[in-house]
Amino acid sequence: MGEIVFVGLGLHDDLGINLRGLEEIRKANYVFIELYTSLLPGFSFKRFEGLCAKKLRMVSRKMLEEENGNAIIEAAEKGKVVFLVPGDPLIATTHVALRIEAEKRGVKTRIVHGTSILSAAIGLSGLHNYKFGKSVTIPFPENPSETPYNVISQNRRLGLHTLCLLDINAQEKRYMKISEALHILLKNEEKLKKQIVTSETLAVGIARAGSSNPTVKADRIKELARYDFGDPPHMLVFPGELHFMEAEALIVLAGAPEDVRRHVV
Repeated sequence: MGEIVFVGLGLHDDLGINLRGLEEIRKANYVFIELYTSLLPGFSFKRFEGLCAKKLRMVSRKMLEEENGNAIIEAAEKGKVVFLVPGDPLIATTHVALRIEAEKRGVKTRIVHGTSILSAAIGLSGLHNYKFGKSVTIPFPENPSETPYNVISQNRRLGLHTLCLLDINAQEKRYMKISEALHILLKNEEKLKKQIVTSETLAVGIARAGSSNPTVKADRIKELARYDFGDPPHMLVFPGELHFMEAEALIVLAGAPEDVRRHVV
């Protein structure tokens, strides 16, 4: 019986993997990769195969979610498998499900952690990581949900910040932009009228975290909605109560207006 080693690819390109991850690949009998749970804008499939000197087998959403990753587990019953995923392994719940199924079937699993979008986005925002509440994903409008609005509201009541990931559809090469996400939340505000996400609400937009040219901008929503964040992936942060150093970070690092200091508690 072999094993499955979950290896994180990082956030932007084929250079985001760490040395331990590369070493695991070179010792593997089979290498699988999925690229649908997150966007790696600078990733080159061909260049990565050259880097690791292994042939990669692409994993589809259907193979992983509808077929319970059987192809990966069956390969691991014959030898060592490396499963490459964007970001940090097991942040996506579908990868947790695969790991549980493998262990139930007697296949050993290990993890080689990579850079997480959670820590990267928080670090870029300049906000303190221990003051973040529950994170949430804003879905495309054809799958309407009030959950993101309600999560922001719940965190706000506790004085906590909210990290919002934005929906993607890798198969259609469709990636939600910050302006789209803000429009969805403002529609929720029109309906629910809790004064949680208004045109005057402070938010932080982040694009291409993990790359050499990320964009980070803090401002009121009415300004962010018009701001050009460039290429995806995009995400949003809604600050809660601010420490004076957080306010300073938003001003200096994210170009926030000086009056964000009024959020300091």
